[in-house]
Amino acid sequence: MVALMTDTSTLMPGQRLARGVTRLLISMGHAPLAEFVPTPGLRVDVVSVSPAGEIWIVECKSCRSDFAGDRKWQGYLPFCDRFFWATDGDFPTELLPGDSGLILADPYGAELLRPAPLVRLAPARRAKLLREIARVATCRVAKLADPDAFDLAG
Repeated sequence: MVALMTDTSTLMPGQRLARGVTRLLISMGHAPLAEFVPTPGLRVDVVSVSPAGEIWIVECKSCRSDFAGDRKWQGYLPFCDRFFWATDGDFPTELLPGDSGLILADPYGAELLRPAPLVRLAPARRAKLLREIARVATCRVAKLADPDAFDLAG
């Protein structure tokens, strides 16, 4: 059995936002996955598969300097159908590009403030990403059930 995380005080600010985003996405019927690597050198905060099969990426930004120091976010666009920013209520959202979605989040939930435009992935890229998301998610669940199993893989 997996222990429930009710104390969020040990989470980093971005992880607190990702937790709320994950709750929102689950409530919308999505299958979210935190900290996913779509290609070497890139790590998205949350990737999610919608009930319609769309791939969403949500980048969590906890403060102005977190956004200003991020030079990789445009590299995420080729790996999703919709791209969103997630911030808390104190973040200066006017800094964020207006042609992306916006989610207001805290550790306990989130609200979709602005939908992201749909830019459909090529079918081959979608298929490859869906396989990788499934593989990573399944391995994470297996590791929760048996942490030592992956030591056997060598």
